[in-house]
Formats: sequence, structure tokens, C-alpha cells
Amino acid sequence: MENNKENIVTNLEKKIEVRKLKDNKNPERKKVAYSEYPTKVFALGGLEEVGKNTYCIEHDDEIIILDAGVKFPDNTQLGITAVIPDFSYLVENNEKVKGLFITHGHEDHIGGIPYLLQQVDVPVIYAPELAAALIRDRLKEFKLQNKTVVKEYVENDVYATKYFRLEFAAVNHSIPDAFGIYVDTPNGAIFSTGDYKFDWTPLGHNANIQRLSQWGNEGIQLLMADSTNAEVEGYTIGEKKIIQNIDVHFLKAKGRIIIASFASNVHRLQHIIELANKYSRRIIVIGRSIERIIKIIRQIGHLNINDKMFIKPNEIDNYPKNQIMILCTGSQGEAMAALSRISRLEHQTIKIIPGDTVIMSSSPIPGNRADVENVVNNLTKIGANVIENSGENKIHTSGHASQEEQKLLFTLLKPKFFMPMHGEYRMLKTHGETASSVNVKKDNVFVVANGDQILLHNGTAELGKRVPADAIFIDGKDMTGKASNVIRERNILSHDGLMAVIISIDSQTNKLSSQPRIVSRGSFYVRESGNVIAEAINIVTNAVLTVLNSNKPTFGAIKNSIKESLSPFIFRCKRRNPLIIPVILNRKAENK
Repeated sequence: MENNKENIVTNLEKKIEVRKLKDNKNPERKKVAYSEYPTKVFALGGLEEVGKNTYCIEHDDEIIILDAGVKFPDNTQLGITAVIPDFSYLVENNEKVKGLFITHGHEDHIGGIPYLLQQVDVPVIYAPELAAALIRDRLKEFKLQNKTVVKEYVENDVYATKYFRLEFAAVNHSIPDAFGIYVDTPNGAIFSTGDYKFDWTPLGHNANIQRLSQWGNEGIQLLMADSTNAEVEGYTIGEKKIIQNIDVHFLKAKGRIIIASFASNVHRLQHIIELANKYSRRIIVIGRSIERIIKIIRQIGHLNINDKMFIKPNEIDNYPKNQIMILCTGSQGEAMAALSRISRLEHQTIKIIPGDTVIMSSSPIPGNRADVENVVNNLTKIGANVIENSGENKIHTSGHASQEEQKLLFTLLKPKFFMPMHGEYRMLKTHGETASSVNVKKDNVFVVANGDQILLHNGTAELGKRVPADAIFIDGKDMTGKASNVIRERNILSHDGLMAVIISIDSQTNKLSSQPRIVSRGSFYVRESGNVIAEAINIVTNAVLTVLNSNKPTFGAIKNSIKESLSPFIFRCKRRNPLIIPVILNRKAENK
């Protein structure tokens, strides 16, 4: 078994064409001279949306991928597990794919990897330490450990292929081990920030401003930069200030402390746990996503807390109330998250008692505010003292650069061309305007969509042909992408209900053997709509008879006639567009 595993690793290693260079000496970059081929840059996800960040750089017969993220479904995508990029272009050009390079370990940058590997052979994945650990854990969950090699990189590493040279610069973000990636190509240098901000009092490493400035002096052809906070003026507040403010609430709290935060905000989780240790509070962790991330950061040494400080929920009554801290999911009011269940008195072990302090260390994402307020109201009703983020009480900050930090980045890198990424359209547009206000010509800003190719060629940039870049909906284990039709039908059902039209046909005589029946569910109250149903039956009868009297009646034609005749009638009468399902019974078949 062990030999078999070694053979698999050996065979995978043989496929790797990316070379690790010995040092990080930055030679003088070659000026952009004549290149036979353009360098193509495009996104399969991450543009005009927040999520599924997947960016590709292609030159001749080589493609490298920067990040492969997932996007979580919104309220309209009923029953969908996840949304991933359309990888069909990479499937068709699989022989060109040389490797996947990861900027950091957030799900919107690594969550698509298992789905990518099920379709595309990626010889190697290079990732920072924490991201690599998270990727290995996820590949194990999907039983894909033998599909690729995951290698860790550090800031001073340099990698090269036939056409590309890749280097790294530390950036500040809400997770340790976050890096921007520099790619030297035959048509000039490209820099992708990943997610970043400039935090002058960081909880982790400092941003490598010196290296960014050096690359800027050498020349950046194309900058691809995080646009999440493009509409936010000023600077993003530093994480250390947030922890200091939370520390004040720890000091004031006389009873138990319950903290809800994003599982993705690893720096915050680390330092909240360290605060609990500082105040001798035992730590209870509730919520699968937080449990997973804490387990991994402890395994790789990013959190050095005595095991005795962590206790199970059923041990909570063994300690005084002022020696307990509960760290949980639910900062966005998610219905099934731990804090929401606690607020509804539905959690198996944790019950709010008077004197509990609940700290909401987050800000509601647009669309979630009503859910968050509902949770806060419920918690307050049952006796909790709820502390929320506000202008006077900053207990949350973003992990993304605001406008002044974005301007600093343009000043450091001095890019010739700019492609805003990682954001909704309005964010990309505003980021482009910020670039033009600093040092990028307006005509050199490319606000593009997923699938649009930017062609860098001999000092110029222009748009090329689009590549497929639709959103693929994961419905359970279905990765066909056909789930988009299913979502549409689910939305119709949730808003307008369903109408089943049952008809019985004698296929020997091509006549109706009985009057059609209509069954309505969730569309309108049938008992009070007898006239509508009667008229609907007449409409269906006439439509079906018209088809049956034609030269070649088919079941498909009958079904279409039912839908096309009934749908506009129901909308006129009831202002509803129910899902109409024709059911055809064949009398001849029944008699056999």
C-alpha cells in the first residue's frame, strides 16, 4: 500500500513542468520586445461578482491558473450547494495547463479546486502554508489526494516554466499567508494582488512594499487588483485596533461571552482565542466551518494554545460563567448556523442566560441585514447583552483595501494597463475610475466580464475572443451545469406554484377519452376559483383537440399546446406563472 502511494506521487511529480529556481535575485527585467504570440489574460470567475475567483494567463502552449474559487448560492438559487466557474476552456486546452498558483486560503479562491480536478488534470498546485493545508484537507474530503501534487511556497520562492516566471509578495488580508503573485511573461509583467489591504499595524506579516515598489520601477504591464472596497473612501481600519476594542468588552463582561465571526477571518479567530486565554476563559467552538479552520491552524502551529483551554459544549456547566467563551458561526443570521439556533432556543446544549454578552464581530453582508436583526432581537428578548459593530464601537473591519490604499498600490506599481477584478460591476467601474485618477490612462483600463480575453502583445493591449465562462451550479453531485434549469423551476414553484393538467387519450381514435383534469398546488385557492378552472379546462380541451385533429399529432405537440394556451390565461386571471406539467394517459396502453 505504501509503495503504491509512493508510485502515485512519483508519477505525478514526473508530470510537473514548473521549475523552482534557486534564488530570488531580481535581474533587470527584459524590456518588452517583439513576441510572436500575444499573452492572453482572462477570468473564468471573479468579475461582476464576489466569488469563484479564477484567473488564467496563457501564452502559446502554456496556461497557468491563479486561484480556483467557489461562490456560495444566493437566496434565489434554491437547493444549490455551490456555484463554480465553467472549466470547459481548460478541459479543451488541458495539455497547456502547467499549474495552479494560489494567493491565499479563502473558499472564494480555493473552494473550486475539487471541481476543477474532477475535470482538468492539473499537475501541481502551489500555495502558501495555510492554504496548502486547507486544500489538502478538502482534497481528502473529496477523495482526490492522488489527482495532483500540492506544494507550499514561501515569499522568496521563484518558479519558472518555458514562458512564465512567478514571484510572490506578502500582502495584508484577514487570513495568514496571503500573497500577491507576479508573473513575468514574454509580453511584460503581470501582477495579481489576490485579496489585499495595507495594514500598518498587522496581526500577521507586513506587506512587502519594497518588493512592490521594485517591480513598479522595473515595469508592470498589467495590474489585476481586488475591487471589493473600491467604493469605500479612505483607509481600511487595522485589525489590531479591532482586537483592542474586543479586549475592552472581554474586560467588562461579567458572565459568559459568545462571539460570532466569519470563519474565514482567521486572524480574528486567532486573536479572539488568545484573548480567551488571556482572561482564563475556557473555549467552546461551535460550527463546522470554524471547527475545521481552528483544527487546521492548530495543526500547522498558527495557534499555540494549551489543549486544556478547549472544552466540549456538554462541559459548559463544569466552569463558572465568567470563565467561558463560546466561539460560533452565525454572524450573518444564517438560519441553521449555531447563533441563530441559540437565538431560537433550538440549540441542543447552549441556552442564553441573563448576563451573557454576545459580540457580533462582523458587519451584515447586503441582503443579510434582516436576518441578522432578527437574531439580535431574539437574543435580546431572552436576556443577552448584544454588542454590534458600529461607528462608535468598531469590532469588525474589512480585509480589503479602500480607495486610499488602492491609490497607494497604483503609485507603487505604476501599471501601464489595469484590469479591476474581484467585485461586482459597480465596484470594478469605480476601481477603474480610481486608477485613472492616479496614473493609468483611461483607455488603458479594462473593465471586463468573465470570459473576456485581454491580449497583451508587444506593448499593446486589446480585447480578444471570449471564452466560455458561464456559472455552473452544483446540485448535490451534479456537475453538468444543467442545474440552472432546475433552479428556474424551483423559483417558479416557490413564487407561483404548480398546475398539473391530466388528459386521457385513446390513441387508436385520436380522441379524448375523458374531460381534462387540472390540479393546482401553491398557485391559487381552487375552491374560490371554480370559474377559472372551468374555463381553463375548456381552453385545454380545445387546444388538445386542435392537435389531435392535425395530420401527425405527437405527445410533444400536445404538451406544448397545453402550456402555450393555459399559461397566458392563468396569468391574465390570477397574475401567476405556475409551472405547468401536462400528464398524458394513453388509454390503449392502459388496456394492455
